[in-house]
Amino acid sequence: MTLQLLDIGETADRLSWDAICAEVADLSAKEPLLQGLLASIFSRSDSLSEAMAVILANLLHAEGIDRTDLTALFAEALAEERATAALMRDLQAVRERDPACTTFLHALMNYKGFQALQAYRIAHWLWARERRELASFISNRTSLMLGPDIHPAARIGTGIMLDHGSGIVIGETAVIDDDVSILQNVTLGGTGKITGDRHPKVRRGVMIGAGAKIIGNIEIGQFSKVAAGSVVLKPVPAHCTVAGIPAQIVRIHGAAEMPSVTMNQDI
Repeated sequence: MTLQLLDIGETADRLSWDAICAEVADLSAKEPLLQGLLASIFSRSDSLSEAMAVILANLLHAEGIDRTDLTALFAEALAEERATAALMRDLQAVRERDPACTTFLHALMNYKGFQALQAYRIAHWLWARERRELASFISNRTSLMLGPDIHPAARIGTGIMLDHGSGIVIGETAVIDDDVSILQNVTLGGTGKITGDRHPKVRRGVMIGAGAKIIGNIEIGQFSKVAAGSVVLKPVPAHCTVAGIPAQIVRIHGAAEMPSVTMNQDI
């Protein structure tokens, strides 16, 4: 595990506002058609959080809502120290774990799972400040435009990768700890009409494979892996792989294995 965390640290060393601006300049030179778009985002931004606010406002604005006001709101939310740190760790996670991600800018501009996660962070910020109708609007708008359906009240840590993002559903009382990777079409859902604390708790270092469904107030133990297409109806211990319908333990891991970082799909 130490080596894997060092790898993320090396990625963090490469992530800076100056590095992203250099990637913008490089892409502008390569793709003249994108120069105007890149300039509209980055020429008026002095930080990663400001650029992210512009990108999200461009994606999520709706008729009747002033885009400038929306950008200012998003920038205010993302400028908070905790949100800025989460933004950077999420971006590092995507760059480190996805071999298709060639630059930080590529993730910022094109990865809807990453974009939706930052929009969730804004909606959660609003929810915590009792601005719940606006939080719900942002959440719904994000689902319509980007795919993932994440309730603003869910609690999500940092260093999260929502790979592809399409079809991901995360319920109101779900908890996701740091350094988790979730692939497309995953559901962290409740059971029927049960109220209260009814959604899964996903602990650190977990990887959840494509199409997996985790249902109910159950815990997925740290550094475990849920295989693609599995249906999980009971708690999963730490350091193991589960697979099947219903999911069963098929493998016990070594203590140093961190599935969310290795992204190994084998079971």
